[in-house]
Amino acid sequence: MEHTRQRVCFWVLQVWSDRSDMSDRLRGKRAGFTLIELLVVLAIVAILAAILFPVLAQARESARQSVCGHRLRQMGQAMWLYLHDYEDRLPDRRDLKLSLPGGYRGWGGWPPSDPRCGWAAVVLEPYVREDAIWSCPSIQGSALGEAVQVRQPFDARQPVRATRYWMWRFDRADDPVPPDNFWGKTPEQAVADLQANPSPFYEPPEGVSDVELTVDPYFPRTIGSIPAELRGKAVHRGGRNRLFLDGHIRWRRDIRTD
Repeated sequence: MEHTRQRVCFWVLQVWSDRSDMSDRLRGKRAGFTLIELLVVLAIVAILAAILFPVLAQARESARQSVCGHRLRQMGQAMWLYLHDYEDRLPDRRDLKLSLPGGYRGWGGWPPSDPRCGWAAVVLEPYVREDAIWSCPSIQGSALGEAVQVRQPFDARQPVRATRYWMWRFDRADDPVPPDNFWGKTPEQAVADLQANPSPFYEPPEGVSDVELTVDPYFPRTIGSIPAELRGKAVHRGGRNRLFLDGHIRWRRDIRTD
């Protein structure tokens, strides 16, 4: 065994010595690369970058989309904990809807109401570990994430604390509560009201698993009243994450967004 090990070591040293001799001979012939060789290398690097960058960007976005879904799921769990503590009734904080920093913003264009959910961050704070769940990682730091139709601060003392999701079923502060809004209702009553009041904007649900609670912001390019700088914009490419009232997450494709 020792003899074999010695032979292997000798062979490795011999190969290394041969490589060193070859390198020395090559260096003796020329000092560096020619211009053509450099151009070829640069072309190869450019081709590899063009192939790999989109793949890496897609992988990064896929990871962010997964994180977004996890944060929405945490939001759903917090809402169900609230329901357990408050006799199975959804929050009715229309006062917060009107009084949070910036107030209620019923957009003149689109959205026609105010689906921002700063009120939910206040109400569900005892059930949430960190503020990060209120913003998708793909929207933070982007122009879309700072749009007034999307971002809503919920702490006047710390404006950096903000939400960037939409809750369409809590988008108005009317009194009485509109049939398609859920303020103070039980989940069963919310489903029954949607079933009894059909709308072209949503399909009648069969149960809580068909009722959307929270969604990524999106601005369809087919709606002319949307500002040009937002038209077609969405948090994720080609669709959005949706949290449903029973707590599950579902992806919805939407060709109206980029």
